[in-house]
Amino acid sequence: MRLFGNKSDDLPAPVAAADALLVDLDGVVYRGANAVPHAVEALNAASDRGTRVGYITNNASRTDADVAEHLRTLGLRTEAQDVVTSPQAAVRLLSEQVPTGSLVLVVGGAGLVDELVKAGYRVTRQAADEPDAVLQGFAPDVNWLQLAEASYALRRDIPWIATNQDWTIPREQGIAPGNGTLVSAVHTATQKMAQVAGKPETALFTAAQERFGVAHPLMIGDRLDTDIRGANRAGIASALVLTGIDQAKQLFASGPEDRPDYIIRDLRSLTEPYPKVEVSVQPELVEARVRKSRVVLDGISLRVRSAGNDEVDLLRAACAAIWNSDKVIYALEIPASLLEMDFSV
Repeated sequence: MRLFGNKSDDLPAPVAAADALLVDLDGVVYRGANAVPHAVEALNAASDRGTRVGYITNNASRTDADVAEHLRTLGLRTEAQDVVTSPQAAVRLLSEQVPTGSLVLVVGGAGLVDELVKAGYRVTRQAADEPDAVLQGFAPDVNWLQLAEASYALRRDIPWIATNQDWTIPREQGIAPGNGTLVSAVHTATQKMAQVAGKPETALFTAAQERFGVAHPLMIGDRLDTDIRGANRAGIASALVLTGIDQAKQLFASGPEDRPDYIIRDLRSLTEPYPKVEVSVQPELVEARVRKSRVVLDGISLRVRSAGNDEVDLLRAACAAIWNSDKVIYALEIPASLLEMDFSV
């Protein structure tokens, strides 16, 4: 988050300095089959204003064409070339280690198979075929048998590439286990570590910037450990939108690598003036203000002096106070009302 010491008017809108929006999907645009409220309208409006909108996702279960079709059914004007996927980054990483035409054991769905075939690789699901590499990604129908075949194949010294290590996925019914849990299962069986192609590694961001020809994109995501960390590693601005996984608890506990430039309630906020954060740091006392919200960290005690009239402003102020202290999060006394703030419901 950008911090400022002097009072003044609100800052420009998050989208103002961006030449493109790089948008995560799960938890930002949709949850399962359902669109996140206000997301479609906000992204179509950005496109109408001439801002390039691209979608980058760690989800490996579908092809870029399938993703684009899903987005169109939600009302977005999207084509396959607007979608950059973790399978594309994974195949790019694979190509640096295994020549075209090699046999690859796949754990996952059509998105992985499609990218491998387009790149000239052969695909198997059986370790007995002695594959030259293992490529693992999420699909809802991944089962124990597929994980076992990957484990058997990895008894040999061959590359193992995972599309991502997202621990959870937001679905319309709630939060579900993600690819990270499946990768962890294979790791437990083999005691080997997968190479990771998706966020927070920078390959997806680099591929997106090259494809769209942009230099100053804004990454919009719902996860600190993938979307925001990846954007920070890639040196681009980021906005955490509170419609998905990470909420107040995760923001308070985040380290410098995982902190966004902007915290927004939903995608309508992209075009709204962003509030200035005022911070005063004194020995054992940190005060943060955002508009009418005021929070003080006195020693280890975080206190709300004024809640203001916008809960997101209160969250921003609390984050600023914690992030500008030298205190570790587990040592702080934080009111339950702040820890329990959840804007995703």
